[in-house]
Amino acid sequence: MDKLVLFNNSDLKKTLNKRSGESKFGEHIKTLSSISNIYEQLENLDVSYVIIGLPEDIGVFANHGKSGTCNTWSAVIKFLLNIQNNEFTKANRVLILGYLDFTTELLKVSKLNPSKKKDVLKARKIVKKIDTYVTFIVQQIVKAGKKPIIIGGGHNNSYGNIKGSALAFGYPINVINLDAHTDFRAEEGRHSGNGFSYAFTEGFMRNYFIFGIHENYTPDVVFKKINKIKSITYNTFESLEIRNEVKFKDELNRALEHVNTTSFGIEIDCDAIENISSSAMTPSGFSVTKARQFVDFFGKEDNACYLHICEAIATPENESQIGKLITYLITDFIKANSH
Repeated sequence: MDKLVLFNNSDLKKTLNKRSGESKFGEHIKTLSSISNIYEQLENLDVSYVIIGLPEDIGVFANHGKSGTCNTWSAVIKFLLNIQNNEFTKANRVLILGYLDFTTELLKVSKLNPSKKKDVLKARKIVKKIDTYVTFIVQQIVKAGKKPIIIGGGHNNSYGNIKGSALAFGYPINVINLDAHTDFRAEEGRHSGNGFSYAFTEGFMRNYFIFGIHENYTPDVVFKKINKIKSITYNTFESLEIRNEVKFKDELNRALEHVNTTSFGIEIDCDAIENISSSAMTPSGFSVTKARQFVDFFGKEDNACYLHICEAIATPENESQIGKLITYLITDFIKANSH
């Protein structure tokens, strides 16, 4: 718990923009006042959703990606807390827990050279340490009977989400992943491109559906690997949106049938959403509206045990776009799940 920085009333006051005659989301959320006995506090608190930030981009660095995902959490919290509180948004069901502080790790990686193999391996060792912190906090939240909403950060954190949930439940979970990539690369040291392969090999993930893989950016060796595994299936973005070989709604139902056999996590990689600043930004991808429909569709299921939104890069110039996008996805999940 030494990495957890609680979101407190002082943070809330700095972030909240009150307006006469209006009730803001941040005026109704819950916070914790003490870092001790997190599990017991969560278990006894009358909330359904626990929001936690993972401001890091070390897994992205370790996967030769574009850094910057460490800034997204602070952008999101500004916009989330200042939306309206009303009959739809259900702020009283939400606890803002805070974030895991990886400042020390980020400083170490800032001194590494991504073109040097030894430095990349050092970064991958740091990612493995980050895994332990993410696993522990997710396990505590899920064990307490709450649903974590995890704001990244890189997609390396899928591993900790899956493992933490599986340990809390005592069985492997399933995963639906909206992503341009499989993130099922070789187990060559931990990074943002192999969270799911590690989770699968180690027995924490059973069924896996990747929704909207980009054919141009998936290695043949990965296709051959996943095609041999019965519990892993996928569709491609091109088959859905370019060639119209399959229908979006039909594929949502097919994916649900694959993952809804037990508890499942919902993973949203912003690389899959068109023209959104991310570690592998795409000019051709799903619209924001379709990403929101995706979250709404899967969020309605009782078996949906967490939501993870990752890989977005917030800058001073685009923080409004990124903050609003992720806020929409968070509230879509809460609205769907609450029904």
